[in-house]
Amino acid sequence: MNFEYSEKVQQLLSQVIDFMEEHVYPNEQLMHEQVEQDRWSTPPLLQALKAKAKAKGLWNLFLPISYGEYSAGLTNLEYAPLAEEMGKVFWAPEVFNCAAPDTGNMEVLAKYGNDEQKKRWLAPLLAGEIRSAFAMTESEVASSDATNIETRIERDGDDYVINGRKFYISGACRKQCEIMIVMGKTDPDNSNRYIQQSQVLVPMNTPGVNVIRPMKVFGYEDAPEGHAEIVFDNVRVPKENIILGEGRGFEIAQGRLGPGRIHHCMRSIGAAQRALDMMCKRVNERIVFGQPMIKQQSVREDIAMSACQIEQARLMTLKAAQMMDTQGNKAAKELIAMIKIVAPNMALDVLDRAIQIHGAVGVSQDTFLAHMYAGQRTLRLADGPDQVHMMQLGRDLAKRFASA
Repeated sequence: MNFEYSEKVQQLLSQVIDFMEEHVYPNEQLMHEQVEQDRWSTPPLLQALKAKAKAKGLWNLFLPISYGEYSAGLTNLEYAPLAEEMGKVFWAPEVFNCAAPDTGNMEVLAKYGNDEQKKRWLAPLLAGEIRSAFAMTESEVASSDATNIETRIERDGDDYVINGRKFYISGACRKQCEIMIVMGKTDPDNSNRYIQQSQVLVPMNTPGVNVIRPMKVFGYEDAPEGHAEIVFDNVRVPKENIILGEGRGFEIAQGRLGPGRIHHCMRSIGAAQRALDMMCKRVNERIVFGQPMIKQQSVREDIAMSACQIEQARLMTLKAAQMMDTQGNKAAKELIAMIKIVAPNMALDVLDRAIQIHGAVGVSQDTFLAHMYAGQRTLRLADGPDQVHMMQLGRDLAKRFASA
C-alpha cells in the first residue's frame, strides 16, 4: 500500500484548500442568509462560487473516468483527500460539482446510460447546469432491503407508468432539480427478487410527480437541497427512459452505492478533522478554573483519542479506495462496508467531544457542530444502515470458515 499523493493530487489539494480558505469558510454565514431568503433555490453565492471553481478546473473531481472537458479523471484514492477537504462544510461539495446525489447519478449515467440519456441528462449535470435526485427509499417498507420496494413501473405501449410513494429523496425539493432516477418494480412476481426492479429517468416536471413536503432531519430541512416526500400518481415517461433495461435496477444500485458510500466516508473524515481543529483552537483560548482548558487532563485525552480515531478511519478509507481502484468495487466490498460502519461513528464521537468542549455554543447555530452532528447521525442510516453492513460483513467473514 502506497498512500503517497502524486504531484498532480498535491497540486489539486493545495488548490482546493486555498479555495476553501478564500471563498467558502468566509461565506458560511452569508450562505445561510441567502438560503433563508429563498429556501428552495440555489443561492446566488453558490452559483458564483461554482463558476469560480469551474474556471479553476476544480470540477467533477469525483468522477474516476475521464469524460471530455468535464472530468479530471482521478482515481478513488486520488479523490480521497480532496473529498475530505470538501467535507468540512456542508455545502462545499456542490461548489466543485461533487455533491450527492448528483455524483451517484452522474456515475450511473456515465456507466449505464445510453447515448441519448447521456446527452440529455449527463451533459448538463456534468456542466453543473441542473441538479438531480435519486428516488429509492419508501416509508411503507424496510428500504434497507431494496428488494422490498413497492413502487410500480409498468409498461404501457411505448411508455412506462409509475405509481408509488417515496420519501427522504434528497435534492428533490430544489427548484433546479430537473431529473430523478426512480427505482421500482417492473416484474414484482419474478421468483428472483434481484431482477424484479428497474430504474427509470423521470423529469421533475412530469405530470403526476407530486412533491408533498420536505422531510426534516433532526429538525433541519437542509435547504435548499431538502429531502422530499414524493407521490408518483400515474406518472408516464417514454420507454426510452429505462436505464440499461428491465430487471437491471438492483445491479445499477449496487454499482452506484460502492463509490457513494466511500465518498460519504471521505467527507466524514473532513468533518471530524475540522471539529478536532476547532477543539484544539478553543482549548488554547478558553480559561476555566483559572487556567487554559488544555491544562485539563480529560481535555487532552479527548483531543488525543479524536486524533487517533480520525487517522485510523482515514487510513482505512484510503485502503478501501486503493482496492477499488486496483481490484474493483466488488473485491473491495468488505473494506467499503467496514469504513461505512466506522467513519460516521468515528465522526459522531469526535463531534460529540467538540460539542462538549464548546459548551452551549456547541449546540447552537454559531458553529457547524450541531448541524454536522445531525448529518453524521443520519449517515448511519443512509446508503444502508450499520446493522445491514455488519450483518453482511459478518456473514461473509464467517463463511470462509464454514467448510471447516
